[in-house]
Amino acid sequence: MNDLTKQYEITKMSAKQYMKNGQIHKYFEALLKMNEYKKLMLAVVAN
Repeated sequence: MNDLTKQYEITKMSAKQYMKNGQIHKYFEALLKMNEYKKLMLAVVAN
C-alpha cells in the first residue's frame, strides 16, 4: 500500500510539472496512471 501511495504522489507531482510545461500529452498519460494507482489502492483497501 505504501508503494502505491508513493507512486501515486510521484505521478501527481509529475502531472503538475507537465501541465506547467505545457506538455499536454504527458499530462494526460500521468492522469491515467494516477487513476490506475487509485483503483489499485481501493482494491487493496477492499481486501
